[in-house]
This record gives sequence, structure tokens and C-alpha cells, in this order.
Amino acid sequence: MATRRSTASPDTSVRKPRARTTAAEVPEVQLPAADDSAQMTQTQRIVDAVTAAIVERRLMPGTKLAEQQIADIFQVSRTLVRQALNQLSRDRLVVLAPARGAFVREPSVEEAHQVFEVRLMLESAMLRRLCETITEAQITTLRRHLADEQAAVARTDVPGRTRLLADFHTVLAGMLGNEVLAELLGDLLSRSSLISLMYQSSHSAEHSQAEHVAIVDALARRDADAAVALMGEHLGNVERNLRLNPRVSDLASALQP
Repeated sequence: MATRRSTASPDTSVRKPRARTTAAEVPEVQLPAADDSAQMTQTQRIVDAVTAAIVERRLMPGTKLAEQQIADIFQVSRTLVRQALNQLSRDRLVVLAPARGAFVREPSVEEAHQVFEVRLMLESAMLRRLCETITEAQITTLRRHLADEQAAVARTDVPGRTRLLADFHTVLAGMLGNEVLAELLGDLLSRSSLISLMYQSSHSAEHSQAEHVAIVDALARRDADAAVALMGEHLGNVERNLRLNPRVSDLASALQP
């Protein structure tokens, strides 16, 4: 019986042995970058807390901000605290003194005048633009904010009314939809709060709240001239009620009964 031969062609290819890959030839594996979002969130939480404490007049100018104490409060590393303090320094709310640490900033009298001058220019232009674009829904939002202000004033909620009175101006800025404007005004308001902490006298929260009501009434009438005039009067009253001129001239007058 004939043997059946396979018709398949023989494999004549030469199988080369697999070369060993050396460590130098191993392609470098790019590990994914560490997610910094959590650290950024923690840093921003510290920044927001310190800023709120300044705006609400719970942190006085000149207060030392000890890194370790802040780290213990927020249960974070001192590195994150340092990052937050650096950001607050850039925002001109904190001073970083070599070999001494971080302190809540103490604005000068000249800076106080300049801050209110810039606020007047910025907010006057803001109100003129807002009179052209404001809607009835936005007027309603402002009325609700005024009601919250009035309630905080009535119950003598000092931190609450301070925050709300400052927020009134940022709410106005936000209604124009200009994030840069809102950010600039927010920075100026934080600096204004520091100035008020250092130089405030008997300025009445009730008076400020009433002035806010008058400004909103002018906006509701779309009366730009009246709104700008009222804002100028309001900011002028706030500045005038600050003790920007030291009353003590020498030791004898200071110690005289």
C-alpha cells in the first residue's frame, strides 16, 4: 500500500531565538501624574476660611497665623498651609515676614484711601452698565438679598450682616456675567474689610443697609445717574466713618486723664 505523502511545504524559515531585553532597552513607563485636585481643594479651603474670617471681622490685622496651628485645625500638612498662606499673600491679605512667619496684613492709611477710590471708579461704571441690562428677575434677587441683610441686622448677627453687606457688591458684579470684574471687586472688598477692621469707628450697619435699599430702588427705575450718586455717597460714608487720622499725637496727650 502506497504511503500518502503530505503536500504541505516544509517550513524552511529559520526561527531566530528571542533576544533578551536589557534594562536599558525597556521603554520608560509614564506613570499618570498624581492627582493634585485634593491638595488644591484643601489649600483653597484654608484660603477661603482665612478670607471669610477677615471679611466677617473674626481675624484682626496683625494676628499671627502659625503654620502648625493651622495645620492642626484643618488636619493637613504644613506644606499645604504654606501654599495657602502664599496665595493669601498674593491676594494682599497676609504678610509673610522672614524669620517671623505670616501675619494678617495691616493696611496703611494711604492704601485705605486708594482702595475706596478704586472701588468708586469700578462700581460706578458697573452700575451704569447694570442699569442697561438688569432684568426684573435680577431685581427680585437683589430684593431677597436686602431682606437677608435686614434680618441679620435686626438679630445683631455681626458676622452674618458683615458678610451680607459685603456680598451685596459682589452680587451686583455677578449680574453682569463678567467673572474678571467679580474677582477684582471681591479682592477689593476683602481689602476693604481689613481696612474696616483697623480703622472702623461707629459706622452703622443699619445705615449701610438702608443705602443698599436706595441703590436697588434706583436700579429698578433704571436711573443710572441716581444709582451712581447713591453708590458714591455710600462708599464716601463708609470711608468717612473710618478713623484714618490718629488722634494721639504724643505721650503726654495720650496719658493725660
